[in-house]
Amino acid sequence: MSNLNYPLKFKPILKEKIWGGHRLSDMLNKEIGSLPNAGESWEISAVDGNISMVTNGCFAGISIDELLRQEREKLIGQKNYEMFGNNFPLLIKFIDAADKLSIQVHPNNEVAKRRHNASGKSEVWYVINADDNSELISGFSKPISYEEYKELLDRGAFAEVLNRVRVQRGDMFFIPAGRIHGICKDTMVAEIQQTSDITYRVYDYKRKDSNGKERQLHVEEAAEALNFNDTDNGKFNYSLKPNECVKTVSCPYFKTGVTLVRGETKRDYSELDSFVILIGVRGNTIVNGVELKYGETMLIPASLKAVDIIATDAEILEVYI
Repeated sequence: MSNLNYPLKFKPILKEKIWGGHRLSDMLNKEIGSLPNAGESWEISAVDGNISMVTNGCFAGISIDELLRQEREKLIGQKNYEMFGNNFPLLIKFIDAADKLSIQVHPNNEVAKRRHNASGKSEVWYVINADDNSELISGFSKPISYEEYKELLDRGAFAEVLNRVRVQRGDMFFIPAGRIHGICKDTMVAEIQQTSDITYRVYDYKRKDSNGKERQLHVEEAAEALNFNDTDNGKFNYSLKPNECVKTVSCPYFKTGVTLVRGETKRDYSELDSFVILIGVRGNTIVNGVELKYGETMLIPASLKAVDIIATDAEILEVYI
């Protein structure tokens, strides 16, 4: 009989980025070690070379891919296992943009399969911290053609056709594959995405790395992936309700919700044929006796059909397929 009957926690994988800072440590208590610019904390990952390890309970020390091979549908659900096999389908991150990220796009499944034999990358951003003037870039301000795209890049005017959105804590954005986007300075987000690490940089502000070189751009690859008619900024508006999971972004690759926890609440997953990921985005909670702090992530196995959540006043993201 499986012992997969408790919430799983994983060791974060920290990434140095040219645009990263210190808030992953200062605000989310991540152990960044000697990283001078900690830009990302990969919370749950099955990307090659970046495999998450369980840190609690009887499965501590086991990697997520090994656990999936061992527990199969008990971990991710029958339909998910039939679709994804031993490939865990989601990647969860925290991102600290102390400086602006490149303006970029991700390919869809078709392009990613043909070019990289990989999955595409649609994602959701949840803003967990933002300064007063923080912005995000999402979508074009008007439809453009391929010819306009090249001309704007050639004369350094690409920013003229981008949606810039002022943001605050709690804002949520859907970034489907093909949408031009960028996280701007002094913004920290939780990111939910397909398991993929494919990014095409369109523009990088002529920024230079520690060796004095500009980072590689992928202008032609991006052109194949871009939706030049996409003028939606992707912001999802919602209102919190105490102890109720308010459904937010839903797409073929994942579904998300936000729960305001006050006191004790029970989440019933008996009708889901899926694992559930919980992300602490404000305050601390206890889930079936396991602590989920602000800035932490846990995985509820598909075999665990209900959980009790306790908090004085907290918010969690809920993700499943």
